[in-house]
Amino acid sequence: MDDVTAAKTIIRLLDLTSLTGTEKEEDIISLCQKAHTNKGNAAAICVYPQFIPIALGYLPPKVNLATVVNFPKGGHDLNKLEKEISSAIKAGADEIDAVLPYKDFLKGNFALCSEFVRLAKKTCGDEHLLKIIIESGELQTISNIRKATELCIENGADFIKTSTGKTKTSATPEAANAILETIRSSRKENIGFKASGGIKTIDDAKKYLVLASAIMGPEWVNAKHLRIGASSLLDNLLATIKKGY
Repeated sequence: MDDVTAAKTIIRLLDLTSLTGTEKEEDIISLCQKAHTNKGNAAAICVYPQFIPIALGYLPPKVNLATVVNFPKGGHDLNKLEKEISSAIKAGADEIDAVLPYKDFLKGNFALCSEFVRLAKKTCGDEHLLKIIIESGELQTISNIRKATELCIENGADFIKTSTGKTKTSATPEAANAILETIRSSRKENIGFKASGGIKTIDDAKKYLVLASAIMGPEWVNAKHLRIGASSLLDNLLATIKKGY
């Protein structure tokens, strides 16, 4: 796939993100405005929960509103998780990106992690998309990434997301390959994949587009199944399209 075609495709897969922790109201308004381009709209914008009311006032049509919970440290307080998700949905969020208690996972506390995902999905219900962030860069091995992905799928996650973008290692092609192959092996092809963290250029993003197409099939590659979370990627995609090569 040439870069221009890839860039046009990726724009529609974007979760346009602002999670620096230093945002102001005008930054969220600008983010919403950027989500609409003459080459297509982003799939969603992703902001901290306190910015949901502002985003709702400026969100372009057919662009979903995502927010983060249990973010970024991935704690194991289930009561807090339920309250955060309920509050975000009540405020108007369409999608929830929740951080798996990955430190507990590494300690072998799989029962807690399973309960976490089940509760998150129960609280989201069928009308709200649940993306579970497994923090793949912290899981240390491909085996752990596969096992965490399996756990999330078995307990109701709609999407498996690589990273918060707040750790040393974020999304990598190796982690993406493991997650996508695990999704394929589950035979639940409606489970989605989101690459997030450190994706800044067409070359970065195209790796995940190509991987997803190769593993899951080109017909699978759409915003219902594949997302790319990024804050600065859009400008590079638009510049690539403008160059025409």
